[in-house]
Amino acid sequence: MLKSDSDRGDFTIRYILSGEGAGDVFEIDEYSGEIRTLKKLDREEKAFYTLQAQAINRISNEPEEPQSEFIIKVQDINDNIPQFLNEPYVSSIPEMCPTGTTVAQVTATDADDPMFGNNAKLIYSILQGEPYFSVEPKTGIIVTSWPKMDREVREQYLVVVEVKDMLGLSSGYSSSTTVTVSLTDVNDNGPTFQHNLYTFVVRENAAVGTTVGRIMAEDGDVGINARMTYSLEDDLEESSTFIIKTDPVTQEGVILLAKPLDYETKRRFVMAAEAVNDHIDTHFLSLEEFRDRTLLKIFVEDVDEPPVFLSPVYEWKVPENAAVGTVLGCVTARDTDIVNNPIRYTIDKKSDTTKAFKIDPNNGTMTVAKALDRETTNWHNVTIEAKETAQNHLSSSVVVFIKVLDINDNVPRLARDYQPYICEGTQAGEIIQLLSAVDPDDPVEGHHFYFSMVPEKHINPNFTIRDNQDNTASIIARRSTFTRKDRTQYLLPVMVTDSGSPALSSTSTLTISVCKCQPAGHCPTGGVEALALSMGVSLQTLLGILVCLVTFTVLPVLLLMVRRHRRKQQEGLEVVVKELELPDTVSQKVLYYEEAGGGGADLKFCQPVVPLRPHSRRRERRLRKEDIRASIRMSLRESHLIGPEDEVFRQFILDRLADADQDPDVPPFDCLRTYAYEGSGSPTGSLSSLESSSFESVPEQAVNIPRPYVVRLTPWFGGEKEDTIF
Repeated sequence: MLKSDSDRGDFTIRYILSGEGAGDVFEIDEYSGEIRTLKKLDREEKAFYTLQAQAINRISNEPEEPQSEFIIKVQDINDNIPQFLNEPYVSSIPEMCPTGTTVAQVTATDADDPMFGNNAKLIYSILQGEPYFSVEPKTGIIVTSWPKMDREVREQYLVVVEVKDMLGLSSGYSSSTTVTVSLTDVNDNGPTFQHNLYTFVVRENAAVGTTVGRIMAEDGDVGINARMTYSLEDDLEESSTFIIKTDPVTQEGVILLAKPLDYETKRRFVMAAEAVNDHIDTHFLSLEEFRDRTLLKIFVEDVDEPPVFLSPVYEWKVPENAAVGTVLGCVTARDTDIVNNPIRYTIDKKSDTTKAFKIDPNNGTMTVAKALDRETTNWHNVTIEAKETAQNHLSSSVVVFIKVLDINDNVPRLARDYQPYICEGTQAGEIIQLLSAVDPDDPVEGHHFYFSMVPEKHINPNFTIRDNQDNTASIIARRSTFTRKDRTQYLLPVMVTDSGSPALSSTSTLTISVCKCQPAGHCPTGGVEALALSMGVSLQTLLGILVCLVTFTVLPVLLLMVRRHRRKQQEGLEVVVKELELPDTVSQKVLYYEEAGGGGADLKFCQPVVPLRPHSRRRERRLRKEDIRASIRMSLRESHLIGPEDEVFRQFILDRLADADQDPDVPPFDCLRTYAYEGSGSPTGSLSSLESSSFESVPEQAVNIPRPYVVRLTPWFGGEKEDTIF
């Protein structure tokens, strides 16, 4: 409450309040100066307000005193609940840890004023988790209170911590949180085999690397502490036949076959296996407690084995000119079983399709059966099969690699079809063309070719050949007066000789064309212009001939494509005509006739733009038509006795009208379907195809009537085909 020294109680003083919250949170009685709150205050939202007050004379409207400022401080009460921070709490500690090990620290805050009373003073306590854990009341630090907690017994604990304000008094507020505590594993368990003896059986034909069996040593630990390594005793002879590996996923010991087995040699193996932890911690167990041993017995099972070749692969060499009957070598296989059956040798036909070799079926000697050619096939991979002649007729095979050695039996030739040319301005001594050669043979020391001109009586005055001694040769001009007017082409025989023994040679004749070259020495037409001159025609004429040839080649192809296109169109029209003749499609057209000039009748078809789509209702409607077919036929036979008002005729028209109205699948064709009574006065009889099968003779007075058209009407309902005149 505010009061001015000038206030005499006569209400001549008016009090005014301004500042923070004036008129919103606080108000002042302008007569008494009493300050009141307008709403509930919250210290946590705003702890104090700064206000200004002034006393004004109501008569003179002048201030009685200078403006005064004051602060209203909001006093705290315990109206907030303590709140935990950083929830949820998750922690882990190693198993077997000592008492007093710190687990985690929980922290709570209270929005009340910590400087006023005990409103914000907090106390922590354990609601759940004793006797394994405890908490420091003031700091919220959770520690272990139970010695040697074992993860293998219990892996996880839930600790509920409560916090209270007002130093834990019953009048205060409280809240709780949950701390999940997990025990991490330590290596406090060693591997242990569940059996003292493990027995396995393996077939003697098992391949190296075959899994014989698995053994498992139990370890209560997990993760890295459960990892172990298995081994076989090194001091036993049998340990070299088998090996053991650790499965990294299941931690099992996998026993594998390391060497081939032979039942006839050894039938049983006995060995010891040991499992040792990879990571050892002597704080919990002694060194010997981290390992365990067991005994293994492996029995070999006898099987009938196929023959075994003395060598896994054979490789022989033979010259390509070897005579038929030449011995290449001998393959040998034996039966390792006790029975020792005889063996017969054969060549797999798929590996020797040319039948170039043959083998003695009794002793395995291979010989040449056909002349060989290294340039055709330089390697032969022949599969030899050895089969027992008795018991189960088991067989095995081996590959024989036969290398065909080269002899000089092919002549060298130029590397390609050279088309050299010489420019008109070529000077004597210039290189015209560089030549190289190829030879299918493959001499050991490599190819070496010799180039020369064919010996003649006179020296060639135009060109010469220079051997470059690197398997290439150069054609060199001897003179400088080459012109197209004098001569357009020159023939130059070139002889190529190889270095084989005996040496072979071949002769090729090159055609050298004279060309009018560009400044850079390039012949733009590539010899075509010279060819044209040699033929006695110009270059333009030669190009015209080529264009004509191309035109005559393409034109028949285009005509053939046009003819096929027209044939497809004609076939499409024939399909449409055939649809008009089918009984099922005639019912989809409307047939009508009218008077035409000359007294004749024109038969026309009202064809839809597209054929009607098949629909299941059409089949039902067709079945319903079959039911009334008999009555319609009977009525039409006696049509000369009834008129348009007959009940049967009316019903027929109504049924057709209902079919057209209730069918949603019929496209809206631009066509009018008209049904009319034929009457009995027509001299030509009924036009209906329902009665076409029972055609009657035409009266005599109708004989002289002109016959404008003769049309075959396909029977609608199974009638025979007749010629109807109308």
